[in-house]
Amino acid sequence: MESNTQMVDFGTSIVVPSVIELAKRPIPKISLRYERLDQDPPIVPGGESGPSVPVVDIHRLAIGGSASPEIDTLHSACKEWGFFQIINHGVSTTLLEEFRMEVESFFNLPYDEKKLLWQNSENQEGFGQLFVVSEEQKLDWSDMFYITTLPLNLRKPHLFQRLPPKLRETLEAYSTEVKKLAMVILGHLAEALKMDVEEMRELFGDGVQSVRMNYYPPCPVPDKAIGFSAHSDADALTILYQLNEVEGLQIRKDGRWVSVKPLPNAFVVNIGDIMEIVSNGVYKSIEHRVSSNFSKERLSVATFYSSNINSELGPAKSLIGPHNPAVFRRVLLEKYFRDFFARKLERKSYLEHMRIETEGDHSC
Repeated sequence: MESNTQMVDFGTSIVVPSVIELAKRPIPKISLRYERLDQDPPIVPGGESGPSVPVVDIHRLAIGGSASPEIDTLHSACKEWGFFQIINHGVSTTLLEEFRMEVESFFNLPYDEKKLLWQNSENQEGFGQLFVVSEEQKLDWSDMFYITTLPLNLRKPHLFQRLPPKLRETLEAYSTEVKKLAMVILGHLAEALKMDVEEMRELFGDGVQSVRMNYYPPCPVPDKAIGFSAHSDADALTILYQLNEVEGLQIRKDGRWVSVKPLPNAFVVNIGDIMEIVSNGVYKSIEHRVSSNFSKERLSVATFYSSNINSELGPAKSLIGPHNPAVFRRVLLEKYFRDFFARKLERKSYLEHMRIETEGDHSC
């Protein structure tokens, strides 16, 4: 198995302390490195008192085909929101419950056991934080475990072998189901965009999948910290499974931050930068962040799905032409990821780096 592993370097992140361990001690305040006074304050609550993220029924999409009104709902959600929730997605509730229990147990492992799975200076996968590029950089109030799951030849075998056996088994099943779901959604996006469906399959059929398990511990001063800095995702689709009912995910909608309240047995899905590029700007990746909570922990699992590792990333060829020129550059996916992970996570700055300058555009 080891000999089939493809050596792909997506970059590194500076190793940082465990926030979970910091939060175990009674502390009246947080250290300056976690103090974030630069956050936009206005929050628009979700639910009945504010705008709600659209909901898409995957079963209705399947039975209705390209003529289904649900296609219009999906298309509008991707254009106007960049976020939507999916129901009737077909992933077993039994698997989701098993996975939830395993992830919770994983974060509750003794610190000495977690240290065996911690990031190191040569590998960003494992426990820690991503996108830390300097010792002076402000940090998020959270711990994560990050691992590449598909295709199989991109896996770090030593990391998988060190996972608790039951978690490893459940993660295998979960990643397989979420890939199937991602491909179903991508197929419907091709229909909605009037893109060549076969081009979408070829681009994503053996796509890169990675999983980020997130733990946001209670914070003594939540108004001075951020669980996860504002950013857009580098991938094509992110499928988020929230493990408990604690809110925290917020998206930037019309210049304001809107809270997302996950529905029971639903996934929250968002468009990533790759899909904005593939759609030639029709669909939008949206900035999002996670707030801190004074008294409650929040757990989630984000699964990122991207195009094939050896593919060239750019607007879909079936969508561009004389009357619809490409607005993004073309680049090999591996280089795209290396450049993305080498930067500090900062809103949508990396996507702007991919944009083709038009005549009269003098922006930096």
